[in-house]
Amino acid sequence: MSNAPLQHPADLHYLMEHQVWARLAGDGTATVGITELGIRLSGEIYMCRAKRIGTEVAQGGTLAVVELAKAIVAVKSPVTGTVIEANAALADRPQLVHRDPYGTGWIARLRLANFQADQPALLHGDAVAPAMARHALAHGQQLAGTTRDPSHPAP
Repeated sequence: MSNAPLQHPADLHYLMEHQVWARLAGDGTATVGITELGIRLSGEIYMCRAKRIGTEVAQGGTLAVVELAKAIVAVKSPVTGTVIEANAALADRPQLVHRDPYGTGWIARLRLANFQADQPALLHGDAVAPAMARHALAHGQQLAGTTRDPSHPAP
């Protein structure tokens, strides 16, 4: 596996244990997906299927299922909420998760239930890079470094 620097946009909130992220919108919703490190640790994704619209998901609960080369794995939700949209593009092009995990490779959008209750478990801003490095090391990966996505400046 590559040890190239990882991107981790500063505007995201990360549930490090499950390597998932949430990008908050100003309307009480969040877009969620898998981190670049999570993808690197898991391997190539051949299929990604989010829960149905209207499904309530708890923080740390199953949001989607992905099929890898040798396993089917549950993707956990970084936040509590109700699924309001699934990324339909992933049905035909699951490789979007690899190519653009923080953009077109998002998995679902949720209507947030209580972000304040979810927030203590999430990392944001400067705390993310060292936590990513520790998580990688704990899973046998030595990272060359991590970088912020320059299109997403620090808050």
